[in-house]
Amino acid sequence: MAEMKKIATRVSYGNTLVELARQGADNLVVFDADLAAATKTEIFRKEYPDRHFDCGIAEQNMIGVAAGMSTMGYVPFVSSFAMFAAGRAFEQIRNTIGYPHLNVKIAATHAGLSVGEDGASHQCCEDIALMRTIPGMVILSPADDVEARAAVIAAYNYNGPVYLRFSRLPSPVFHDPETYEFQIGKGEKLTDGYDIAVISTGLMTSEALRAAVLAKRQGISVRVINMPTIKPLDEEIILTAARECRRIITVEEHNVLGGLGEAVCGVLSEKLPCYVRRLGVQDQFGHSGPANEVLRDYGLSAEAIAAAVREIVRPDHNTDDSANQ
Repeated sequence: MAEMKKIATRVSYGNTLVELARQGADNLVVFDADLAAATKTEIFRKEYPDRHFDCGIAEQNMIGVAAGMSTMGYVPFVSSFAMFAAGRAFEQIRNTIGYPHLNVKIAATHAGLSVGEDGASHQCCEDIALMRTIPGMVILSPADDVEARAAVIAAYNYNGPVYLRFSRLPSPVFHDPETYEFQIGKGEKLTDGYDIAVISTGLMTSEALRAAVLAKRQGISVRVINMPTIKPLDEEIILTAARECRRIITVEEHNVLGGLGEAVCGVLSEKLPCYVRRLGVQDQFGHSGPANEVLRDYGLSAEAIAAAVREIVRPDHNTDDSANQ
């Protein structure tokens, strides 16, 4: 079986901006903060230099300028590393985009631990938590090139603030561009299974799929659910998984505090309590190293997910699911 093609979703982002402009999105403008080569907005800049604005290392100002442009009928995409887009500019996002509910798209690249050698100062594992607290903010975390392209298009067509999370590390392309359909607020069941459900997002979805294959070899059926929208969350697919699988693992390249795992637990604790284990960054900072090695160090690999699956489904593991009986 041929190895899947790998593309970083930040590249998908840059390519889709050009695609939108070519298809007639004349109101699309792009802002960057001295990182166009890294965020891949340089792809757009080369073809549409008059619609690309480099604000320098001044992310907070960039948010304010984009907010103003949105009030004039433009659809701004602002781009920087997640650490700076969500972290440094949080107040401006809250007050100048979130509060007036302006039509600005925040495209954050280099999210999570997979920034690798740049280390803890640039490995943003708190951005989803920050953006979830802003009322009305949509949060999209695509898993591969096909989904990332669809997410950018959906963000452009959506009227309101959107936070898009992209990775530096290339990820396997497992969606079929001919059949895949993206809808904001909808999760996606990738594999069927009833022993346990693994709900993943972003870069971790390909690892969850690999883990399901490893578990299947040991007779364990794993339902893999891809969750490209963190907010609004697809409650229906989560509740169905809780009813049918009774045990859930969430996997994210983000702090377990405030991310996908807590969002899933919030739904289940109110509507259908069941056993949940959150795999992610366990309230720690990252460290420098090759991206894949860093991910393994923090338990974010197919092998680690499969090990958690085996532990939870073993007969002597206590997962009190009496609430589901």
